[in-house]
Amino acid sequence: MSTYIIADLHLSEDEPAITAGFINFIQQQAIHADSLYILGDFFNYWVGDDDQGPLHQLVANELKTLTSQGVPCYFIHGNRDFLMGKRYAKQCGMTILPQETLLELYGNRILILHGDTLCTDDAAYQNYRKKVHTPWVQRIFLALPLFIRRRIAQKMRQNSQYASSMKAESIMDVNPQAVIDALKRHQAQWMIHGHTHRPAIHEINIGGKVHFRGVLGAWHHEGSSFVINQQGIELIFFPFE
Repeated sequence: MSTYIIADLHLSEDEPAITAGFINFIQQQAIHADSLYILGDFFNYWVGDDDQGPLHQLVANELKTLTSQGVPCYFIHGNRDFLMGKRYAKQCGMTILPQETLLELYGNRILILHGDTLCTDDAAYQNYRKKVHTPWVQRIFLALPLFIRRRIAQKMRQNSQYASSMKAESIMDVNPQAVIDALKRHQAQWMIHGHTHRPAIHEINIGGKVHFRGVLGAWHHEGSSFVINQQGIELIFFPFE
């Protein structure tokens, strides 16, 4: 048995191939897992649990079927779906975890997180993140009519794409010291995150000891997952069928 960790699916009505790939992953792989962890940006954007569109219902049904068959599912918010709440999590049968969560799996201490908090060189993004995570800002936004929230989300996405195109690639990657600080803070040997869309496994030397940072890929053209079991930790890719 294994534990699966995924992130950055960016599910949307505009990308049915990704949705089909996710459903296939749930039905063919995750169903045999010990547990499933989703590290944010599960959906391309999230404007409130009251947005009960067909895609959200389909995904909730698949996850509920998975969890009802004894495979627990856990979720950490990303920068696209940080407004996902307990209502939708309950529909899916999944548990929302803190932004930084330490796992002890098969003898490994693994820190999991979405990864955007590690990108400390991107000051503009970190300022934006601080504002949108302010409780009163979220309350005002969620009180708006659904159609207005959708328009705002689409506009913000366009602005984000433009802003990202104007930034150096290095600024949008993780800060090495932020990674080391997080590993030390949790006394973890491994860190696994998404957000940067740069799948790899990096070795990090801290005080003469080797640590590892695993990065998940985005589900643009293929699926990406870390598989953890007694044999070790592996990053795998699988095509959409």
